[in-house]
Amino acid sequence: MTDQIFKPNPGKSLEVDVNGKIYLRLPVKTHIIKQNEDLLVLLQKYVSPHLLADDLVFVSEKVLAVTQGRVINMNDIKPSGLARFLARKIRTNYGTKKFKGFGHGTPMAMQLFIEEAGLWRVLFAAAASALTRPLGIKGLFYLICGKQAKSIDCPMSFTILEYAHYAKLAPLDPKGFAEKAKEKLRHEVVILDANYQGAFSLAKTSAKITEKFIRVLFRDNPLGQSDEMTPFCIVRVK
Repeated sequence: MTDQIFKPNPGKSLEVDVNGKIYLRLPVKTHIIKQNEDLLVLLQKYVSPHLLADDLVFVSEKVLAVTQGRVINMNDIKPSGLARFLARKIRTNYGTKKFKGFGHGTPMAMQLFIEEAGLWRVLFAAAASALTRPLGIKGLFYLICGKQAKSIDCPMSFTILEYAHYAKLAPLDPKGFAEKAKEKLRHEVVILDANYQGAFSLAKTSAKITEKFIRVLFRDNPLGQSDEMTPFCIVRVK
């Protein structure tokens, strides 16, 4: 079987149960992908040889952003007072076992977040979140600001030295790239944003692939968030 050549990332499993059906999440190992590389060519090289009928292809939004040059040296980011204020409101659980990264809890990342979502939208989202959080409503800030802004990361990785001091913007036109990838691979494609707090799509080529399915499928972040170098994933019914 083709899936026998794939190994799970440390602490992860290839298999996951989604509504009583077992799926394989097959992480595809690559070299360290850098700016201006052709991601369609890399998908053809690394993913295409292993595809079977009905497989789904998931592409990390991070690697798409990198190849589009959507990375910024943190020294070039000048956080505003608002960015510093809002960053302090992000719960990162720093200093506890629950800490998985700063995310938007840094002034640099929050500054990019504000620029991506727009100042007035961020202000409205912050006010709405402050009013509704005491009522037990969570996630409204990100819901209002949108997926594109939510996909900003800073720094990009803790252990890949090339990107340790870079922030990442959301990729441009993820829907367009997904459609091109589908045409190249002849399989449905999802542009995936996954971390230790959850998973969602920035684009997908089929409405049948629901957000609920994606959340459950990648709930344990099997592609990792560090130096695994597995930006592609083949999903297959076992």
